[in-house]
Amino acid sequence: MGPATHYLTVAEPFLMYRGGELPDVRIAWESWGELNPRADNAVLLFTGLSPDAHAASSSADPEPGWWEGMIGPGKPIDTDRFFVLCVNSLGSCKGSTGPSSINPATGRPWRLKFPELAIEDIARGARLVVEHLNIGRLHAIIGPSMGGFTALAWLKQFPGTTARLGLISSACSATPFAIAIRSLQREAIVTDRNFRNGTYSEDEWPEVGMRLARKLGMISYRSANEWQRRFGRSRQDYFPATLFGMRFEVESYLETHARKFVGRFDPCSYLYLSRAMDMFDACDSDETLKNLFRRSFTGHALVLGVDSDILFPLHQQRDLAGALESSGSEVSFHALPSIQGHDAFLVDFDSFGPPIRDWLG
Repeated sequence: MGPATHYLTVAEPFLMYRGGELPDVRIAWESWGELNPRADNAVLLFTGLSPDAHAASSSADPEPGWWEGMIGPGKPIDTDRFFVLCVNSLGSCKGSTGPSSINPATGRPWRLKFPELAIEDIARGARLVVEHLNIGRLHAIIGPSMGGFTALAWLKQFPGTTARLGLISSACSATPFAIAIRSLQREAIVTDRNFRNGTYSEDEWPEVGMRLARKLGMISYRSANEWQRRFGRSRQDYFPATLFGMRFEVESYLETHARKFVGRFDPCSYLYLSRAMDMFDACDSDETLKNLFRRSFTGHALVLGVDSDILFPLHQQRDLAGALESSGSEVSFHALPSIQGHDAFLVDFDSFGPPIRDWLG
């Protein structure tokens, strides 16, 4: 049995959407199930900002994946029927080329010398893997969160290449609230004294900035109702009290998650992916969303969202479903009740599983 993660290296220039180029590019990917002889049972999964390609466990890597409850034999994305492919985003630090990769011209990490990253580049990076596997038309594309942006960027650039489109807790562009949160996250990182304009070292990591960025993210990924139910005003005793802080259970929860994240994700990758999310707009030409879908997709679309999501609020999923419907596609739209906010798709499999299973057919 070979390794679970595969790496596709394309040793030729990769032209970036907003200008500049990479001399070569490497994309990390994992797969589950078997591609059938007609190569028409492939499901392509895009990720959110921070996950790697390990969406589910396998015999090669039994460690649970970030969407473990959704992918596998008999699960909603059934690997007895489908060949499921998950690609790590270009720009990430989880195996694909990104700011933490070595710049061959200098022998040092790219960091801030990396060309500006666009969501369209992430889609084109995934396209390299799909072409490498000789897959023509996909059975389905699934994009949760930032992955929904990538799915739309895919359709813009490769129209007519999928029979089904799944957009989960996503949108056609970021709201001002989401931009404000991510702007603060980036500011926390770049103003950390150890960031040093991107020249930080392993020994002097911008740890404070990354911790604060992660905490801001965690606050936006969940809902106030969930905080209330889980923590109330319970006091914490895991961490020493700090100046004006670390008295409450909710604070220690954020601290625990922030500490887990620091060191596991490269600060510059975080900055580049975060900015790419803010800059993305599926309608950044004169094309309306309805015209984009009319031009690029005819098939069965699934749009899912939850009423407690403050990062990608439900009205954004309604807009996507409306544009898909008015462009002539069959649409299954579900506004799911959940107190778990934007992260519901990662944890509430009882709610998200059945509509995904039905839509895949």
